Amino acid sequence: MWKRITLILFLVLTFSLTNAGVATAAGLNSFVDTKDGYQFLYPNGWLQVKVANGPDVVFHDFIEATENISVVISPVPEGKNLTELGTPTEIGYKLGKNALAPEGSGRTAELVNAEEKEVKDKQYYILEYAVKLPNGKKRHNMASITTSRGKLFTFNASVAERRWRRVKGLIQDSVNSFEVY
Repeated sequence: MWKRITLILFLVLTFSLTNAGVATAAGLNSFVDTKDGYQFLYPNGWLQVKVANGPDVVFHDFIEATENISVVISPVPEGKNLTELGTPTEIGYKLGKNALAPEGSGRTAELVNAEEKEVKDKQYYILEYAVKLPNGKKRHNMASITTSRGKLFTFNASVAERRWRRVKGLIQDSVNSFEVY
């Protein structure tokens, strides 16, 4: 009797966990850039927009147009790999100071978290920021950074702080899906 109940509970738990993963994946679409060699998932309802002289690709939310994800590709100084450029925290502070809140912008960027992960023998830094704009509004930014083929790839996601709790899972899944090959 107890074995049967345990087996049923195990099957229900397994089925629930499997469906939870499907629900998360169902909220994301795939983007692949075979020319530059990267891919990522982005939230349903987000549209690709063309930006001249800027990021390689930009998507923004159809309703909340200020919420966006982008990929910036830049040369790596002296052909260094990611770990030679600095630790996650060091790179996180540089990105915050130079890209998210450059001098004179009136913005501030606080590095909330900096982690390192490895995917298919490639190092990635996952960075998280709380950003305050000059008008007092707050944003939440996450980035995934890696190097490949002499280039630095920066995937950035930015959402309004007031919506962060609602979209946090989708944004984290999107940032964690970024992969360079």
